[in-house]
Amino acid sequence: MSGVFAGFTVIFVVIAIGYLLGRFRVLGEHGEFVLSRLVFFIATPALLFDSLAQADLSVIFSPTLAVAAATAFALGIAYFVLTRTVMRRPIPEATIGALASSYVNSANLGIPIAVFVLGDASFVAPLLLFQIVVYSPIALTMLDLTTGRRSSSWVQTVTTPFKNPIVLAGVAGLAVSVAGWTPPAAITEPFRIVGGASVPGALLAFGISLYGVRVLQRGVAPRREIAVASVLKIVVQPVLAYLMGRFALGLDGHELFSVVVVAALPTAQNVFVYASRYQRGIVLARDTALVTTLASIPTIGLVAALLA
Repeated sequence: MSGVFAGFTVIFVVIAIGYLLGRFRVLGEHGEFVLSRLVFFIATPALLFDSLAQADLSVIFSPTLAVAAATAFALGIAYFVLTRTVMRRPIPEATIGALASSYVNSANLGIPIAVFVLGDASFVAPLLLFQIVVYSPIALTMLDLTTGRRSSSWVQTVTTPFKNPIVLAGVAGLAVSVAGWTPPAAITEPFRIVGGASVPGALLAFGISLYGVRVLQRGVAPRREIAVASVLKIVVQPVLAYLMGRFALGLDGHELFSVVVVAALPTAQNVFVYASRYQRGIVLARDTALVTTLASIPTIGLVAALLA
């Protein structure tokens, strides 16, 4: 349990610093916007390339990958269909909500939790691969196509994913890993240095966005969508992970405990960065990330008590 609280303490401290930056306008009126774009276009692609280029494929392609992919797709599709058919939400907002309900905080919270609680950071590697190489490209392509010009040709549709810096970096990093090439330090070190700004940058931008707003504010926040996304993320996803791991894959012991803990991680701040980039579903992404982060503390504690 101490590892759970240690991981969350790190996150909350950095978010609080971001809030103070916004409170005292240290970065100016457009600080959040500029910082979010820096994270989206530069820091996160650098981090992804550096992480995936050095990834051990034997660790990545494991049962954790199957559980992460299946549960994320199931919940993302469920949210998207529900909000499109019942709540009549536009595709961009439904897409952001689908991410908020299933996109796990695998980096800035997942890595500390994996180290402190699971004892091995490699447990989040399969999840990181799936979300960056598969899940993000699908969602970002939908956002690109539905927030841009309406008359997109088939050429634009096919090439859209390959114009996104996050997608390009993920594919490039995976290609380096598959090729077995170890780039020289002169190449990898700049990516490592710049990529180091991704996690704190996303958290700081998230903290800045909290100043001057009320979470779940009536008339501003889409409370129904936030509630649905939060329940799917914090309650349904860990349950699905347990059922799939235990009965479909035959996992038990520490391996089963690990896949459930990973599934119980909250919504990633990357969803907020994506929402800010496309200027759609920003409040939904922000409030869901905060609600699920708070709710994941007792959830992961309960998982630890039952399965550890």
